Amino acid sequence: MINNMSFAALKKSVAPGLVVFLVALPLCLGIALASGAPPIAGIISGVIGGIVVGVLSNSNVSVSGPAAGLAAIILGAITELGSFQLFLAAGVIAGVIQIVLGLLKSGTIANYFPSSVIEGMLAGIGLVILIKQIPLVFGVDSVGDITSFASVQMGTVIITVVSLAILLLWNKMKWTKKVSFLPAALIVVVVGILLNQFWIATESSLAIESSRLVSIPAFDSLSDITSIFVFPDWAGFTNPAVWVIGGTIAIVASIETLLCIEATDRLDPLKRHTDTNRELKVQGLGNILSSLLGGLPMTSVVVRSSANVNAGGLYKASAVIHGIFLLVAVVSLPLVLNMIPLASLAAVLILVGYNLAKPAVVMHFWHKGYTQFIPFIITFIMVVATDLLVGVLIGMGVSVLFLLIGNVRKAFSMNRSIKEEQLVYTLTLAEEVSFLNKTAIKNRLYQLPDNCHLSIDAKRMGYIHIDVLELIENFINEKAKEKNILITTTGFHKEIKVSGDQQNIILSHRKTI
Repeated sequence: MINNMSFAALKKSVAPGLVVFLVALPLCLGIALASGAPPIAGIISGVIGGIVVGVLSNSNVSVSGPAAGLAAIILGAITELGSFQLFLAAGVIAGVIQIVLGLLKSGTIANYFPSSVIEGMLAGIGLVILIKQIPLVFGVDSVGDITSFASVQMGTVIITVVSLAILLLWNKMKWTKKVSFLPAALIVVVVGILLNQFWIATESSLAIESSRLVSIPAFDSLSDITSIFVFPDWAGFTNPAVWVIGGTIAIVASIETLLCIEATDRLDPLKRHTDTNRELKVQGLGNILSSLLGGLPMTSVVVRSSANVNAGGLYKASAVIHGIFLLVAVVSLPLVLNMIPLASLAAVLILVGYNLAKPAVVMHFWHKGYTQFIPFIITFIMVVATDLLVGVLIGMGVSVLFLLIGNVRKAFSMNRSIKEEQLVYTLTLAEEVSFLNKTAIKNRLYQLPDNCHLSIDAKRMGYIHIDVLELIENFINEKAKEKNILITTTGFHKEIKVSGDQQNIILSHRKTI
């Protein structure tokens, strides 16, 4: 089922799968609430993203589920349509569009995103994760409430500090090597539960209130489980607004998935590559199934994927196992799960966020030079200040701008010298000369003084745009004659000489479009 993996590989995937489950559970619930959807909708999306997408995808370490980047779009869509069931119809449409995009091989778009933008996106997501954990660390509703010391819950602060200490020291202590098969995140959750239950039993003021604990519905019977499913309103397929929303979700979810797959492949310790066209088709199928059962749209998610890698996940089985854990836990262990302090899970996410946005990453791009650092830092800042998609688009725009500037500067050079009392200018053309260089070349040619000698060196040139070629031809046959400029060309089809009193000569060239 999972690429015929060995039992040993499957065994190695259990611990990372458990870690991802612990990270994904509160995210599934939180994203659903932020999207204005029933909390269980996030769980359904996580289960399908883990089991169905995990089995069919050929990505080795990425994990799919409801994405924070879609929360604002979903909230606005549900509000506009006035019905969650109508929104589910849009989710089905989005999934179909994604499958079509995969069949059209649109997944290659990920190859055109520079590493500076991808790394900036990762760092931005990491900082966003860190910021969002601050209220959970202090047991308050928002960052602003921290200014009032009376509102801070010391129990959550203690659990966070203890949890971070365990996460940082677990693999560094000698005695823990005997139980290295236990993930540090699991120990964090167990310690968090035991501490809080002790405080509750002793009626301590440190006891954490129920609103700061994980909250999922409990099921008493099979009928309770089946009642969680909500089905699309089929009338939505005749509603133009539903189609517009479906198309929007498909585009945004596809871009986020492709970016996250590209980023996740970079995190993969074995540096394997994912078939992005297949990934789009699999994500589309996952979104169709999720929407048919009342779940949220999904994407490949960096938070879960990076948590998987950090926990030692090397095989796609860990994504499937995380989905199975979600399903089993929600059905059979709601009472135990509802004892988990959100502060314990916040500590896990803090470490994930730090690993994505640590200062070493920023310094790495600083040393690469401004053409790499500026797109990186702008993407980083804009992802934090706006959202993932806007930040990446702005970062791409900056990267393209640097590309254009570099193309204009490096496509040619003009040097001046004096030979035998003759003023000589040498125009050296680079390997590629595009239409973007036309204006700059024209300005340099038309600024040449009368009675000089111009040598056009095209020996390195492999391609020249037809507009630039025509510009040079026009200059040779018109302006050069007027200004009595002697012209020598090398590197074209043949060497030619043009002087002010010669007839018009058309340049030969290698490649044009």
